[in-house]
Amino acid sequence: MPSNSPVTSREPSAPGILSRRHALAGIATTGLILATGGAQAARKSGGQPFSWEWLQQLAVDRGREGWHAPEPIAAAAAIDYDEVNRISFRADHALWRGDGERETRFFPIHRFANTPVEINRVEGGRAFPVPFSPAMYDIAPDKHGRRFQMAPGFAGFRLMNAGGRGDWLAYQGASYFRSAGQLHQYGLSARALAIDTGIDGQEEFPIFTRFWLMPGPDDAMTVFALLEGPSVTGAYRFVNRKTEAGPVQDVTATLHLRRDVARLGIAPLTSMFWYGEGNRAQAIDWRPEIHDSDGLAMLTGAGERIWRPLGNPPHPTTSSYSDSNPRGFGLLQRDRQFVHYQDDGAYYEKRPNLWVEPIGDWGPGAVMLYEIPTVREIEDNIVAFWTPAGPARAGNRYDIGYRLTWGGDDPAPAGLARAVDCWTGVAGRPGHDPLPDARRLVADFEGARLAGLDRESGVEGVVTTNGGKVIATYAYPVVGTASRWRLIVDVDRSDGRPSDLRAYLKRGGDALSETLLYLLY
Repeated sequence: MPSNSPVTSREPSAPGILSRRHALAGIATTGLILATGGAQAARKSGGQPFSWEWLQQLAVDRGREGWHAPEPIAAAAAIDYDEVNRISFRADHALWRGDGERETRFFPIHRFANTPVEINRVEGGRAFPVPFSPAMYDIAPDKHGRRFQMAPGFAGFRLMNAGGRGDWLAYQGASYFRSAGQLHQYGLSARALAIDTGIDGQEEFPIFTRFWLMPGPDDAMTVFALLEGPSVTGAYRFVNRKTEAGPVQDVTATLHLRRDVARLGIAPLTSMFWYGEGNRAQAIDWRPEIHDSDGLAMLTGAGERIWRPLGNPPHPTTSSYSDSNPRGFGLLQRDRQFVHYQDDGAYYEKRPNLWVEPIGDWGPGAVMLYEIPTVREIEDNIVAFWTPAGPARAGNRYDIGYRLTWGGDDPAPAGLARAVDCWTGVAGRPGHDPLPDARRLVADFEGARLAGLDRESGVEGVVTTNGGKVIATYAYPVVGTASRWRLIVDVDRSDGRPSDLRAYLKRGGDALSETLLYLLY
């Protein structure tokens, strides 16, 4: 393990949980801005000049004003989950209809996203507001033949696949957005910014109040957005493309803090982990595993590849991994075997990975992981983000660039073996009484670097722990496999503290595997 590996710290965190149904939509109830008189004037005059520089200046100007969250639309309260499912957008009202993956449709207002966002189209350097009309939607009658009245405005928008079958990118709720990824199955989400996540009573959800949609450059679809909230204003530019590796978004952002922020989260990712093979005691459902993501992957500035399996802790927990100029991080669904989930409706084995690749110099800071206890799969209980070092003070400006890849493949660099399975249980020899006050971690590593090696090849496991004491370590090839090794670690936990384990396989002075981090309870 390199000597300049990131420093890990862990702390209990504030309680809190996000409903998966409401997280992408209901958080928008903090309030968004309606189309203004300026937009109405632009409609009459044939558009308003628009550029990235203009949007950046708008964020500065908005930051000098106080934050006032408008009231949500009262009529939205009557449109609940069932009513939303009776609403369908009419394809003949789509923007850029039939233009490949640029066709754009709009989400309706409803109870869980009850305040409209302003949406504009950009053509020829000018912005034109997209007017709302109830005629854009069809409403199926209920069993009594009744149809409800649409609430005015848009809750967000979606970019459709060619031919209009499903979407490949969607924005709705606060600053959330998501993609079905390379395997065409929704799972985790992203958002623009996290503010004070994991701090008791302080988390803030800034919101996209206005969007500008512009085809190009080339085969891309560019989305511009104004971010606003009590603590921040910001200008965002997303250059979105569909590629063979999955949808890719090049993100450029300029942020201005209105007030001090205790914990500023850049490029936040939100996911769900209920249980997997490592915490079987929490598996009250019949399905063997239920999670949208199973681990946090990191590629440090020093080039170390790290894998941190996700957990469902007994209390909200924040883990911090210090680094400088990280090369990437992301939440991944590494386990792609249907038999491990047995869910032929949710298809957890197809949930997308989301990899963040910084562009430019991010400097010192930390990748932070926030895990919240959950007992059901409709709650997002995992958040990961980058937080810059140094205080986030009122008046600070941040210029950020990064790439998001919504893929199905593991972005780990070729070469080092990967941790592919982790189990926990009692410590000690099978068939004998378990060791008192001790726990066992069993981790399987797989990769070409392990091919052909046997018990006489000098492979060993390197294990350290913060909390508890390592009392035994074993490393050996798994019978019947060509490139899979098993690492077993027994830890004395008589001190009652969780054990933060760091482990990898080596041969001589060479690392054979990525570094595994595991929080053992």
